[in-house]
Formats: sequence, structure tokens, C-alpha cells
Amino acid sequence: MDIDPRRLRVLHAVAVRGGVMDAAKLLHLTPSAVSQQIAQLERETGVALLDRTHRRVELTAAGRLLAARAERIERELQEAHRELAALAGRAAGRVVVAAFPTAVRHIVVPAIARLAIEHPDIDIGVVDTEGAAALRELRTGGVDVLITEQDSVAAAARPPTAGVTGRPILQDEYRIVVPPGWAARVRTIADLADAPWVAAPPDSACGQALARLSAEHAFTRTPAHVCMEFPAVLALVEAGLGAAVVPLLALADVSPGRVATAGLPGVGHRVVSTFHRAGTAGPEPVVGVVTAALGEVAAVLALANSRATGGRPG
Repeated sequence: MDIDPRRLRVLHAVAVRGGVMDAAKLLHLTPSAVSQQIAQLERETGVALLDRTHRRVELTAAGRLLAARAERIERELQEAHRELAALAGRAAGRVVVAAFPTAVRHIVVPAIARLAIEHPDIDIGVVDTEGAAALRELRTGGVDVLITEQDSVAAAARPPTAGVTGRPILQDEYRIVVPPGWAARVRTIADLADAPWVAAPPDSACGQALARLSAEHAFTRTPAHVCMEFPAVLALVEAGLGAAVVPLLALADVSPGRVATAGLPGVGHRVVSTFHRAGTAGPEPVVGVVTAALGEVAAVLALANSRATGGRPG
């Protein structure tokens, strides 16, 4: 019985992605091509690998057994790539980075520029996505590096995520921004307790921060507005429609006078982290080079933020 290892990779993709459609996206094939590869693999092995009697295609017992073997082969191939890269002394290949918009602009893009000079054989792809969907893409091979954000209190309580490993690269301090006309009467957070708020989604870092501040200072009002992107948040604040919690990165390109920054202590910060798939020997060399570049850019941002705030906590 001869088994084509390329078809094992297709079966492995179906296993980790949970179906033919998602496996096709990962492998950049059509669903029909994936189905044909699996059908040929079934002819080669003489056993059914997919149970097609349900609405959702599932692996049979034989399929799960062979997919587990395929996963081991994938790990061996990754180790071979790692050893060859170390022997050659250079990093090369494609790395897909998933990140939220402010990280794309202020961390990923500068890192790409740096890598283009220092490691021209690395090809970077960028995906603007976050949350649970982005984490699933990382765990199942759709992306190679994930940049996340989380309020510092939530980040401290977050349990480890199976199959991935990561590290914080930036503490991005929050600021409470208000319409310019409000600035003179805002002295404490309590002064904003009855004001309208422009909130971020609840699962975002700034959404978590506002919920934390609301609990600490007994805010009871429902946010007047909820926006995902910081340009929209700042436009609403500039128009006098509410106050908002935003990180320093979101204010980096905001022209003076558009909004007022309330100099209020104790607002906190968000933790920006990079994640990659876990491996016994660490990340693939090319992934390690990319995460290192992201960390270096973030370190420069942290130093600039520290100078701008005089080293004071947010």
C-alpha cells in the first residue's frame, strides 16, 4: 500500500479545520480538489476516511488514526525546515500575521519595512482580524502569528491557551478623551459618571477597561454609542457626543485640538501580545524572526510612550 504524503497533508488539514470547506481555504485549493485528494487517499489505503452520511463531513476511526500520523509527519517536516534554516543561516518563507487595526498600522507595517531590509527572503501577509476567530485561525494553521490586545486586568486572569504560546510586547496606556468643551469641568473620573460614553465592543480591551472603570466608579448608564474603530470613536468624541477610553496608539496621529485628553490617573493599560503555535523546539525560525521584529518595534513604541508621559503610569 503506497500512500502519497501530499494527500496526508490534505487529510490533516480536514482534521484540524473541521471540514472540507475550511481545509480548502487553508490549502488554497477548491473544495472539489480536496474531496478528490481524500477520495484518492481512500483508494490508496482501502478504507473510508470520511463519514459522508451526516450533513457535516466527519473523519472515521481510520481517518482519525491516519490524521494523527499525518500530524506527526507535519511536525517532522517542520523540524526539518528548522534544521535546514539553521544550517543555511537565513530565514525565508511566507508568514501570515493577524492583528487588530492599530497594531497593523503602528507595529506590523514598521516591522515589515524592517524585515524587508534585514531578511528580504521573508514574505509577510497581513490579515485584519481578532478575537476567537483569529485564535482559531492561528491554532489551525490559517495564520502564523497573532497579535492580540486585552485589558491588563483581564490579561492577568487569562488562562493559557492550548496549542499556542505567546508573550506581551507592549503596555499601551489608556487615556480618557472628551470633547474639547468638556475639558475644564473634568477633574476626576467621577465627573464623567453621568456623561454619555462612546464605548468599544465589550470583548475588546477598551470595552473591558470601560466596564472595569464603571464598576470601580459606580457608572450605571448604558453607553450612548458603541464603535469598533478608533477613528469613529474619536469623531464622535470630537462632535461632543461622549467621552471614551482609548489607548495611546490610537492618539498617535490625532491632530491637536480635535479632542481633549483628561489627565486622570488610574485608568490603566492594555496588554498587546504576540502568539504563535506551540512547539517543543520553539517556533519555526522564520516565525521567530518575525515575532522578534514585532517585539523590537513595540519596544520603540514603549520608549516613545514613556518619554511622552514622563514615565508616569496611566
